[in-house]
Order: sequence, then C-alpha cells, then structure tokens
Amino acid sequence: MIVAVVVLAALLVLAVLSLRVLKEYERGVAFRLGRLRAPLGPGVRVLLPGLDKLVRVDLRVVTLTIPPQDVITRDNVPARVNAVVLFRVVDPVRSVMAVENYAVATSQIAQTTLRSVVGRADLDTLLAHRADLNEDLARSIASMTEPWGVRVEVVEIKDVEIPEAMQRAMAREAEAERERRAKVINARGELQASAQLRDAAKTLSESPASLQLRYLQTLLELGADHNSTVVFPLPIDIIGPFLDAIRGQANAPATAPTTAPATTGINGASPMTHAQRTHDEH
Repeated sequence: MIVAVVVLAALLVLAVLSLRVLKEYERGVAFRLGRLRAPLGPGVRVLLPGLDKLVRVDLRVVTLTIPPQDVITRDNVPARVNAVVLFRVVDPVRSVMAVENYAVATSQIAQTTLRSVVGRADLDTLLAHRADLNEDLARSIASMTEPWGVRVEVVEIKDVEIPEAMQRAMAREAEAERERRAKVINARGELQASAQLRDAAKTLSESPASLQLRYLQTLLELGADHNSTVVFPLPIDIIGPFLDAIRGQANAPATAPTTAPATTGINGASPMTHAQRTHDEH
C-alpha cells in the first residue's frame, strides 16, 4: 500500500510537471533531447520532464528605447540623438534558432544604424526632415533583423540635442529669415497697393462726378473726428487760374512805362540822317 501511494504521488507530480500552459500571445519552441520539435501553439501542452525543454516566445509588439547616441552630422555638427523602435516576432523558431537574444541584438543593431544614418545627414535634414530619416532607419534595421524572424514596425527619432552655441546661431539665422520675409511681404504689399491706387486714380480721372463724391467723403471723414481744423482738398487745376489772376494784378503797376523810350537803331546805336550818311560815304 505504501509503495502504491508513493508511486501514485510520483506519477501525479510527474503529470503536473509535464503540463505547460501557453497564453494566446505566446508560442512555444520545444526541444527534445536537443532536437527541435514543431512550434507549440497556445493552450495546455504536455512535455516530458527532463527530456523536453520549452522556450516561450512573446509575439506582442516590444518597445525598445535607444539610449542617446553621440553623433557628428555630415556638416560636422556634434549632436546627441535618441530614438524608439517598435518590433515584434513573426517567426518564433527563427527568433530562437538564428540569434541568441533577439531583443539585445535588435537593440545593438538599432544603435549602430542610428549613428550611421544620422552621420550621413546634415543638421537641417535631421531637424526638418525626420520622417525621411525614420524611414531610412526602419529599412536599415529591418534588413538586419528579418533573418531573425523579427519585424520592425516603427522607428522614430525622439529628441535631438545640439550645442548651445549652435542653438544661438540657428536662432539668429531664423530671425534674419523672418525679417527677410517681412520685408518681401511689405514690398509686395506696397506694389499691389500702388497698382490699385493707380487704377483708382485712372477711374476717378475719367469721371469728375466720382472725384467730387470722393472729396465729399473725405470731408465727412474729417468732420467725424471733431477736429478744430477742417481741410478742404482742392485740385490745383481749379485754383490755378485764380492764383494766376492775383499774381497778374499784383505785377501790373510795376511794369507800366513812365516815359517814352528813345529810338535806337540796330544794336542800340542812335539813328543817322540821310545827309550825314551821304557825307560819310563821300
């Protein structure tokens, strides 16, 4: 009886040790006496204790943070760049058979690829065109991890740190660029305004009634401000004749002759009589 109880207990313990439960997001890679068996799916699986060895492989997406890397861009600017990589296992057997630790290997490949890709780009590309760099990183890392049964989903550059002196230089450059754009926009606005004013002046000159209405509108705008001085805009062609008449009346007495002028000959010489000319000729 005691022997039977011991044997039954041993069998019960052996049965408990032989059972393995795999979750839905897990796959099992089993080895029997060192030989690879078919991959095991989720559920309850029976393994022989001491003969079988089970390696669990997680199929969920893994978030891998790449620590900051000191790199030098193509235009010789030092920078510190970190990134994040999202990957998952698509082939459990290759992830176990082809590489010792796929997570560590993927991390090392991501670090070296990040330094290589960023080193081929200049600072402007690194700051303004991260999407292109992210795609390049994803392709480079995926080409290395695909034989391991690991698929790279996303690679994103998180932060770029540059020296403070370079930041001040970039701030001055951005300020100069904004000033240039402001001047260009101002010049374009003046050009458009001058064209509109030219068309408006041409239209008003063709219709005197419109010009008078514009004068009245100007007077109305001036009167709405309760100013003590009222300005009447008058065109110079209206008040010109009156000014000429006033200047003519003021200059008329000063130009009137007082005595009869002496008669002179050609070139200011006094005229000679006929007898004198005859005497001279002889």
